[in-house]
Amino acid sequence: MAKSDYQLFVIGGGSGGVRAARIAATLGARVAIAESFRYGGTCVIRGCVPKKLLVYASHFADDFEDAAGFGWRVPPATFSWPELIAAKDREISRLSGLYQDNLQRSGVTVLNGHARLIDRHTVAVDGQTFSAENILIATGGRPYLPAIEGIEHAITSNEVFDLPQMPRRVLIVGGGFIAVEFAGILHGLGAQVTLAYRGEQVLRGFDHSLRQHLHDAMVARGVRVLLHTDVTRLSRRQDGTLDAQLKGENSSTEAFDAVLYATGRVPATEGLGLAEAGVTLGERGEVKVNEWRCSNVPGIYAVGDVTDHIALTPVAIREGAAVAQALFGTNPQPVDLAVVPAAVFSQPPIGTAGLSEERALQRHGEIDVYQSAFRPMRNILAGRDERTLVKLVVDTATQKVLGAHMIGPDAPEIIQGIGIAVRMGATKAQFDAVVAIHPTAAEEFVTLKDKVTRRREA
Repeated sequence: MAKSDYQLFVIGGGSGGVRAARIAATLGARVAIAESFRYGGTCVIRGCVPKKLLVYASHFADDFEDAAGFGWRVPPATFSWPELIAAKDREISRLSGLYQDNLQRSGVTVLNGHARLIDRHTVAVDGQTFSAENILIATGGRPYLPAIEGIEHAITSNEVFDLPQMPRRVLIVGGGFIAVEFAGILHGLGAQVTLAYRGEQVLRGFDHSLRQHLHDAMVARGVRVLLHTDVTRLSRRQDGTLDAQLKGENSSTEAFDAVLYATGRVPATEGLGLAEAGVTLGERGEVKVNEWRCSNVPGIYAVGDVTDHIALTPVAIREGAAVAQALFGTNPQPVDLAVVPAAVFSQPPIGTAGLSEERALQRHGEIDVYQSAFRPMRNILAGRDERTLVKLVVDTATQKVLGAHMIGPDAPEIIQGIGIAVRMGATKAQFDAVVAIHPTAAEEFVTLKDKVTRRREA
């Protein structure tokens, strides 16, 4: 076989693809990468990074209000959405440039254009063709929009970051990460927010205590939450206002300035030529892969959201690194996703690591649950009633901590360290043996005493 142009060709310039390309190049491989939009992927351009910047911005209204309880007198503050978006755009452009520069410094050939498989060893990029020994699909996902009348009037998380003005009345459809995070962002920036979710509670799949606590906190803050509710039709008036027909326990038609759909994401595999190359796709269009992230076609790999596994940036990065090491390294290791800490940057934010109470009970049969709810110290002088929740789920038989969960200020920062202990299989006694740092919210994880034992029903 003639020498290929590249030993690895990566399609997709997001976190997983970039990590795979850089590591493979540093291991001595000939590597190319192609991106049809901007380097950085969903996380940098339309996801984690801009979202977190907007989360920071949305907290200042509370901060100004809370300052009075600590003796500060702050003049009435004003907010400019265009200034925030402009500042966000500058940071995103800087980061995207860094991604591309770092690839080039690592020796990766960087291409800009739409890549498509011609066969299992050939990639076409805007008219040029390249041969490759291995191909990595890392194209991520895209927002899902249901087929209802008037859906073309809705926006998604792709468009919300670039609105010229902030809408004053917003309907958010969905109940997952993106929905609850943008509910907090837009409400914190001054919008009237209604969240409509067809399920029984927001954040399906999370521990029930976190779900209920977040729901109650959102409502207390002023977000209108409509459960068991769906949107059946959208229409636009001549003045630009959107009418949304809501169907649920209290069906009605209501007016909004914008309707943001956050009803999940689907793998972005259209137009890649995967079927022509013989790659097996799942029902949602995801690339089916094994533990080494290899598809059914030898030499064609996939990582990140395009595989429809755990849709988190650090997971894609870990998978990309694993593929590069497996192909060109000396100590390949499959990706272990047994314990993956996660955060929801809602208001209040959530941090979680390990099993929820429900899943732990299903797997282990008998568990001990430790839980505490309290007012964070800052909220006392600020005059806020909002409480923090800390929870440990423990296997009764082994006393290993199966899950750690928190909702409240700094929960994502705190859970990162707790996740190490859960990943290592620490026991409740080992948690208890750690001396607490006082006064902190994190100390609750090592001082929990009251337990409830739960047994799975036959």
